[in-house]
Amino acid sequence: MFATETAHRSVAAALPAPPVTPLATRLTRLCLGAVAVVLLVFFWHEAEMNPAQLVKDAGNMATLGADFLRPDFTDWDVYATAMVETLAIAVWGTLLAVIVGIPFGILCADNVVPRWVAFPVRRLMDACRAINELVFALIFIAAVGLGPFAGVLALFVHTTGVVAKLFSEAVEAIDPAPVEGIRGTGGTWFQEVVYGVLPQVLPLWISYTLYRFESNVRSATVLGIVGGGGIGMVFNETMRGFLYSQGAAILIIVIITVSCLDIVSQNIRKRFI
Repeated sequence: MFATETAHRSVAAALPAPPVTPLATRLTRLCLGAVAVVLLVFFWHEAEMNPAQLVKDAGNMATLGADFLRPDFTDWDVYATAMVETLAIAVWGTLLAVIVGIPFGILCADNVVPRWVAFPVRRLMDACRAINELVFALIFIAAVGLGPFAGVLALFVHTTGVVAKLFSEAVEAIDPAPVEGIRGTGGTWFQEVVYGVLPQVLPLWISYTLYRFESNVRSATVLGIVGGGGIGMVFNETMRGFLYSQGAAILIIVIITVSCLDIVSQNIRKRFI
């Protein structure tokens, strides 16, 4: 018993003392926490957060909720046609973005092209990605007028920046051995990309494309509110006319469409990934 206690004490004495956080580090963390709290309070004020308003306007919310619980599908054919237009906007916006995003994604990858090429291309894609599709929609509406074409162009430019970033990250994560093998046999840069890079990144690229298409269907719905065509324009008109039952029907159609697309894309992912 005494020998066991002695052994435990020896082991405890051999263990290093727990690290002590320096005072400067603790003060820095405390200051950062205080700054975070101050920023949260400031942004709460700037966002005009007022939970009491939910209670004050409970009657209006109850009326709105009651109307939404009675969806009106009288004009279902109009809603379905608008939804098809929304899908068309998303399809072409995504397709054009992927076609353009593939070469830009490769040109953004540091392990495939020189840094002096990748850096400016990355900044160009950052600019496309930084501006929201709603802003692009307003720009293209001024250029080509109201309608779905402006929505397609808006999704195309914004999504190009997104998929180029995703594609380039997939390229930068590849195994370099196949590329080096092709280079060692005298292959050209183009052959390195086609036979060494693309087979490794294609499954990820398919997954990213499906994800962006699903996202663009939702975005195309919003673009209609600013005049970019699709079911968003119909929804905006119903809400401005206080036709909440019709608005509920439109939302149900959107939810069903997005759910069906999710099921289809999930099956495609299982097949190719």
